[in-house]
Amino acid sequence: MTVNLEVAEGVGTLRLDRPPMNALDVATQDRLKELAEEATRRDDVRAVVIYGGEKVFAAGADIKEMQAMDHPAMVLRARGLQESFTAVARIPKPVVAAVTGYALGGGCELALCADIRIAADNAKLGQPEILLGLIPGAGGTQRLARLIGPSKAKDLIFTGRMVKADEARELGLVDRVVAADQVYAEAHAWAAKLAQGPAIALRAAKESIDTGLETDIETGLAVERGWFAGLFATEDRERGMRSFVEEGPGKAKFL
Repeated sequence: MTVNLEVAEGVGTLRLDRPPMNALDVATQDRLKELAEEATRRDDVRAVVIYGGEKVFAAGADIKEMQAMDHPAMVLRARGLQESFTAVARIPKPVVAAVTGYALGGGCELALCADIRIAADNAKLGQPEILLGLIPGAGGTQRLARLIGPSKAKDLIFTGRMVKADEARELGLVDRVVAADQVYAEAHAWAAKLAQGPAIALRAAKESIDTGLETDIETGLAVERGWFAGLFATEDRERGMRSFVEEGPGKAKFL
């Protein structure tokens, strides 16, 4: 399989496995969607790590496969391409991308689908589609601009240039930069900590933030208000408040 889902201690790792560069061909895209939806459904998956291995995250789409596609073929495929990545972005649980080596084109777009990105100090990220006479087609024009702002996103997309890890952090494209051999451990530790948290409240927080970024503030506030009130019906809310009153802050244990 070109993508695998490995689950341990509440953390699901979506592992890309298509050597040597984890090129994201159609079969890999479809498998990614399938496993993202599985991670969404499974109660034993409470947080997710996206990982391409020690050497490379994903170097982009399979260019040879794309070269053979004409306009009618891509009209039929473009929606499926976006839906595969959107399935990752819509996992209603904390998601972290552990980025090693190259994360270019579709690889960068996949990292953008995570809630945070932890990169190796040797990582290189970018959207080089313009160099092929194309634009990003798996969400890059939308998610990158929302993450780092339109001007910075246009610079990366217009030029197609790669940025190293430190510049990516300065741009806000990645959140942390660590030694290459520590990337997965750091990402897994972040996910494992949140896997012990209140699952419904985390889902509520993610949906409220993501929805708010895609709409006007009044709609975002309405979503927040609905989730905030709704959480008062959960056992986690009862457990969290009881622990706070009886034991002090930060000591609640959630199921």
